[in-house]
Amino acid sequence: MLPPAIALYQIGPVLEALSILGTFVFAASGALAAARLRQTLVTFAFFALVTGVGGGTVRDLLIGAPVFWVHDAVPAIACMIAALLIWFTPRRWWSDRALDWLDAVGLAAFAVYGAAKAMSYGVPPFVAAMMGVVTGCVGGIMRDLLAGEPSILLRPELYVTAAALSSGLFVVLRWWGLDVPVAGLIAALLGFLLRAAAIWRGLGLPHYKSPH
Repeated sequence: MLPPAIALYQIGPVLEALSILGTFVFAASGALAAARLRQTLVTFAFFALVTGVGGGTVRDLLIGAPVFWVHDAVPAIACMIAALLIWFTPRRWWSDRALDWLDAVGLAAFAVYGAAKAMSYGVPPFVAAMMGVVTGCVGGIMRDLLAGEPSILLRPELYVTAAALSSGLFVVLRWWGLDVPVAGLIAALLGFLLRAAAIWRGLGLPHYKSPH
């Protein structure tokens, strides 16, 4: 057993870039939620930070890793840049579905990175895939709660399923022996495409029907 906070291997620059991308676009989606509510710049920044780092914070606490944005300023800076970008751009530039599309990019990127980081800390593959789902989904859930909107989990389109596809596929591809960057890019792309199809076509899982 490794001591807590000691990684088995380095994740690599490609997945680190995915993490920053996920942080930025999730933060932008949080700032857009604040824009819809016509909030102040301080609220924009707070929404951006909570949305951008929320899932990764929960993941790191669960796997015993140092909380990533506390020990590296880059994610927090990315969140603040995203908040300022949304604040200073005209509202008409952002369509009503912009939040969903930004969220889709962040979801796929974070799900892969979360699974990879969990595996790098010796977490078993199945649980590592779950950590990817946590990383991808929790920030969006926090954003919706702060904004007083129905949680993304309660919408009919595929959401958690897309995160599970990204994280689970990454774990499988690594088990098959693919290099981390290749496995990460393939898994993130397919997870994003599934979420994009859900947004575009309204795809969803069957609803529960109580027996008569």
